[in-house]
Amino acid sequence: MSDEFVLSDQIDRVLVCIPTYNERENLPRIVERVRTAVPSADILVLDDNSPDGTGQVADELVAADPQVHVLHRPGKQGLGNAYLAGFGWAMEQGYGAIVEMDADGSHQPEQLPSLLAALTDADLVIGARWVRGGTVVNWPLHRKALSVGANLYTRALLGMPVHDATAGYRVYRASALETIGLDHVASQGYCFQVDLTQRAVRLGLRVVEVPITFVEREIGDSKMSGDIMRESLHRITSWGLAHRADQVRRLGSREPTWHRL
Repeated sequence: MSDEFVLSDQIDRVLVCIPTYNERENLPRIVERVRTAVPSADILVLDDNSPDGTGQVADELVAADPQVHVLHRPGKQGLGNAYLAGFGWAMEQGYGAIVEMDADGSHQPEQLPSLLAALTDADLVIGARWVRGGTVVNWPLHRKALSVGANLYTRALLGMPVHDATAGYRVYRASALETIGLDHVASQGYCFQVDLTQRAVRLGLRVVEVPITFVEREIGDSKMSGDIMRESLHRITSWGLAHRADQVRRLGSREPTWHRL
């Protein structure tokens, strides 16, 4: 391992998963930054058959660097689906720590050593915007309000002690993903992050939030859409109502309120 950080017991290989769709210009930049920030980490590009040629750029990066890999997927199938494919590949290859990172530079690779170091005392490390020390750069006020509001709503409804459950910059122990079990995870958009967070909390896994500086992309278009927002709202509300109903039932039976999904 490199000298920037010390990983915890039984973790000796790191894989950074980077989903891509039309990120031709951003991909070489983010790969170079990851390789500089954490030279020992491998990278897996998850390309959803980008029409702009991102997949071909990924192939060129793979040919030039044995620590870069790519999975070519048949089409755009959602963020959650892409990460599930990456997680499966990572566990088959025996990686101990698996990183989620956007291709557009909003998740700064230079902060990855801090997230990896926090894995010493955690099963899931979240790079959090909405904790003390976390910041967001170049977001308009309405974007900040939407994100903060979504996280407050999620925290209140699901009763989780997590401030940024929607955050997409995170590190999982492979053992944590095995404990969570990924076969029944069906969420596709950004609520995928909330889904895995609530599963981790309910299973008693150790979740740690590390403050990060989130920087809005400079090149390309955001993948956020109305459909993604509606899916997130619908699923989080459904999970929350089910959780609260279960709490009421368990209060009567004196059972723990958090349980295995």
